[in-house]
Amino acid sequence: MPTFDPSQFINTNPVSVNEEIYTPKNSFETFGLNPKLVETVHAIGIHTPTPIQDQIIPEIMAGRDVIGLAETGTGKTAAFLIPLIEKTIRDSNHQTLILTPTRELALQIEEELRTLSRGFRLFSVTAVGGVNINPQIKALRRPNHFVIGTAGRILDLLKRKSLSTKSIKTVVLDEADRMLDMGFVRDIRAILKEIPDEREMLLFSATMSNDTGRIVHDFLRNPVTVSVKKKDVTDNILQDIVLHKHHDKFETLMKLLSKPEYKRVLVFGSMKHSVEKLARQLSHGGIEAESIHGNKGQGQRQRALSKFKKGEVNVLVATDVAARGIHVEDVTHVINYDLPNTFEDYVHRIGRTGRANKRGKALTFVPTKV
Repeated sequence: MPTFDPSQFINTNPVSVNEEIYTPKNSFETFGLNPKLVETVHAIGIHTPTPIQDQIIPEIMAGRDVIGLAETGTGKTAAFLIPLIEKTIRDSNHQTLILTPTRELALQIEEELRTLSRGFRLFSVTAVGGVNINPQIKALRRPNHFVIGTAGRILDLLKRKSLSTKSIKTVVLDEADRMLDMGFVRDIRAILKEIPDEREMLLFSATMSNDTGRIVHDFLRNPVTVSVKKKDVTDNILQDIVLHKHHDKFETLMKLLSKPEYKRVLVFGSMKHSVEKLARQLSHGGIEAESIHGNKGQGQRQRALSKFKKGEVNVLVATDVAARGIHVEDVTHVINYDLPNTFEDYVHRIGRTGRANKRGKALTFVPTKV
């Protein structure tokens, strides 16, 4: 049983903390980017650089190794993709390897890369586990400007001699802290040893752990650190507990989800099979629900996520691991149907709502003693 006690985090009256308004020193026009790329950036609704984009794009453009201390939701993906797209437009032999902790994050980066590089003939391949390796091997036979993948699969491709590293000029370690938490430290080291010495290294991490520090020390050269700390993730999230008796847990959830304000809800369960079962029960009860967990194939997970993003289903039931790297806008509620194991897991779960200065609600189910 989890030792985590959510009752200490009840906060029924969250306060919106006013963040200092950041004044960027640069604009997308002054970074020295291709005008067509600037046009694309504006067309997708990015008009002013976020703090991390403002501070890190010039460093990447100058070819420096960088450490970006930033969480998700700060615009960090575009902060490294925009200058790397620019470098690739200027030099078609420039190849970038992007390592991520999860399949979902790799696919999201690929999606953002496609959006930002529209109109330029740039090619990419995403190499992740959980799917057949052969199409990835085939895709790697043609020239690719960007290779995006999870550490385990990239290492597998290197061992099979299916991925050549000789043209890799930039390596991005995205969410490095999470990759190391998930036990990929050896894989990352093995991959980095295969990359030519004349390379640029970009490392992004929410925190700087000892493991991350060692990677920085061993593989980055005189890196420039840019730290962008958002306000406390829980500041504008209403947090409460939902008491239930052992036999009426599911009925309590159904009552909540049938209320009209529960528009886009992420429900967390602890086990793969219980998450699958709960999504089925909700669907039988008339609540449109999908599930994502480790036993589902990549295609199934993507379909479930896509339905949730498009609003075709109101509820997505997920395990902690499967939800890593998922970013869905406008999640109205996070429900901890099963208790998280640690405070970190709790913060990670509830941080899916109340993003970008919007108010969010997080509810944690707690069994009563009676």
